Amino acid sequence: MAEPKTLPTSASVRDFLDDIEDDQKRRDCKAVAKLMRRVTGKSPKMWGTGIVGFGTYHYRYASGREGDWPLVGFAPRKRDLTLYIMAGFDRHEALMKKLGKHSTGKSCLYIKTLDDVNLDVLEELIAASVKLVSQRYPAKPA
Repeated sequence: MAEPKTLPTSASVRDFLDDIEDDQKRRDCKAVAKLMRRVTGKSPKMWGTGIVGFGTYHYRYASGREGDWPLVGFAPRKRDLTLYIMAGFDRHEALMKKLGKHSTGKSCLYIKTLDDVNLDVLEELIAASVKLVSQRYPAKPA
């Protein structure tokens, strides 16, 4: 079975965020990093070259494929700021209606700027996702 391509690295999150050229996107990413750190209680880590993740969980699919992934994370993409909300959005319909301007993929929340969304609702959505993923994939004892 192939190894996952996106793994945690020792790269500096601070340097990564400081190197974002677009001023608005850099400010938004730093604000999202603070929010995710507050919600998770975890320090950020770089995953691959472009994802900032908080915490980790281990998944195993019925196919036998398994790996580790952040509980929650984000990536500044050229077009949007992508937030990885691992629990998905199906069970959060009421929150999604109150969030503001966004689009979604399976576990990806796409926003242009934080000014487009309600930050309290975003924090509630992130907290709900972290709680659900943590319950679904409990940490292994050390």
